[in-house]
Amino acid sequence: MASLSERMKEIFAKQGIFVLGTADSNGVPNVVPVGAVKILDDETILVSDQYFRKTLNNLKENPKVAISFWEMGEGYQIKGEAAIHTSGKIYEETAEWIRERSQKIGHPLKSKGAVVIKITEIYSVAPGPNAGQRVV
Repeated sequence: MASLSERMKEIFAKQGIFVLGTADSNGVPNVVPVGAVKILDDETILVSDQYFRKTLNNLKENPKVAISFWEMGEGYQIKGEAAIHTSGKIYEETAEWIRERSQKIGHPLKSKGAVVIKITEIYSVAPGPNAGQRVV
């Protein structure tokens, strides 16, 4: 497993939208913007599923994912293994988080599931000579 550094968590916390990449069992990619994302711990990220179709199908076929975020010349791509939760504690906590979030933004949202990503690798996406280099 790989762990997020304090600097990575700082940049992560400032994000409104992340880019989530998946692929089906044939390797056909799918990339979507996601906003309901949070860090569970230094090695785990949570993404709430409100609207996934192709993404959900891909996750069922192939649990490998990438999620990317950046700010002003510094950014990261996290690779990991995803698990889908549609019942149980993590799902219930995610559903409540989305209900609260929905009220704050004034837009009705409902979580269909919690996608828990265990981080396996972290890469730099900053421009320059270290672009694409594995950092963790």
